[in-house]
Amino acid sequence: MIQAKDKRSNVLWIYLEDVSGWFSCYGESLIKTPNIDQLAKEGIRFDRFYTPAGVCSATRSAIVTGMMQTSIGAHNHRSCRAKFRGKNMGEYDQNVLDILTIPETFRKNGYWTANHSKDDYNFDWDSNKLYDYGKQSRLNPDAFTSGKMLAGRGEKPFFVQIQLHGGKGTTVGYKEIKSEDVEVPPYYPDIDSVRSLIARHYNCLLRTDKEVGQIVQYLKQEGMYDNTRIFFFSDHGMQLHRHKQYLYEGGIHMPLIVAGAGIEKGGVRDDLVSGIDLSAASLATAGIKVPDYMEGRDFLSNNYKPREFVVAARDRCDYTIDHIRAIVTKRFKYLKNYLTDRPYMQPSYKDPWQVSKDFRRLMAERKMNEVQKVFFSDKRPAEELYDLENDPHEIHNLATDPKFKAELNRHRKLLAEWIQETGDKGQLPESELGLLSTLKRWGEKCINPEYDRVRHLLKSKK
Repeated sequence: MIQAKDKRSNVLWIYLEDVSGWFSCYGESLIKTPNIDQLAKEGIRFDRFYTPAGVCSATRSAIVTGMMQTSIGAHNHRSCRAKFRGKNMGEYDQNVLDILTIPETFRKNGYWTANHSKDDYNFDWDSNKLYDYGKQSRLNPDAFTSGKMLAGRGEKPFFVQIQLHGGKGTTVGYKEIKSEDVEVPPYYPDIDSVRSLIARHYNCLLRTDKEVGQIVQYLKQEGMYDNTRIFFFSDHGMQLHRHKQYLYEGGIHMPLIVAGAGIEKGGVRDDLVSGIDLSAASLATAGIKVPDYMEGRDFLSNNYKPREFVVAARDRCDYTIDHIRAIVTKRFKYLKNYLTDRPYMQPSYKDPWQVSKDFRRLMAERKMNEVQKVFFSDKRPAEELYDLENDPHEIHNLATDPKFKAELNRHRKLLAEWIQETGDKGQLPESELGLLSTLKRWGEKCINPEYDRVRHLLKSKK
């Protein structure tokens, strides 16, 4: 391996898909994750890291720019695309950024950039401008640990994104945890289909732990570990309802470990960190000035002032139109539900799953208890307020409790001011072109009333 003459630190993002942080270094006792635990020992474990959304494309768009997806018009899942999984969208809602992405900024400053293999950005972009190396193939560490990924970097330092399947990965050879072994959170009914998916996720994490070990071992054997800063994190939570795509803790409260070059060993921090902060901290690692427009903050700097709050957003996910904002402070979480005319369990891409069929059957049979009805109900409140210290499962809504009126008002104010200051583009309806593209992709599954104003356009184009 050629060693770079430019001695600035390499930056490596180990980017996990659909992974809730059930690792032993975070207190999990059902499985052991020794490689991830060791990475935490060699770096800093962050206990209050939140992603900007509960779904991949919105989160990834935010992290790769250091801007909230709502600030750059990238908030609707799988939007602003000329092609969608092989289907040509024709005329589509373009989202041309007037800022540089993080890979472009690294490249502009003399870094060699690479991504393997997922991107999933809700704006117009050109892979050849972002990455010197970019491959769309299986999400695993092999391209990196074989040396193929770094073969063309010459003597430049690198910025690399390694995508791992995480919660979407195969569990072949990793079926240590069985359904009867797991604990079911109180907000789910204790049924076989729920237990099966939870057990599967644990087994996916065992595979992920091995892959992380391979990556770290490769860096060490090639003499790059001490000059590489590693950011290990997930895009959002595991696939079950109320986790993935949603703004409860299971959807956005994710693992983050930073280790390697210049990082103290064995650190643990409980201050609030947002996914958009990864970009600012990564640029600062390389000595690159963080752009003034960037909303992310360098949480690793010596003079860093911790955030008072972080924000997360849910907007259209696939064909399901929704609009939720979350404010997370040190103790509380506030959720504002704008579309109270529809339940959380709207039609979604998960409907064919057995667990979804089981949920809907139990709802119809009125066999959900009061705790489960927080999510599995035909109604939703306009506001939710949870005491995360005393109610980590977020099942006791304090929004109507007079004792917490001051906290409710404080969080309302924080959200209102944030919307005003950042120009939250999700406050506006999706464009006709955006809705039309979604109709083209999903067809009759698009049942939300918002689609009614463009259905005739789809028919006229046939």
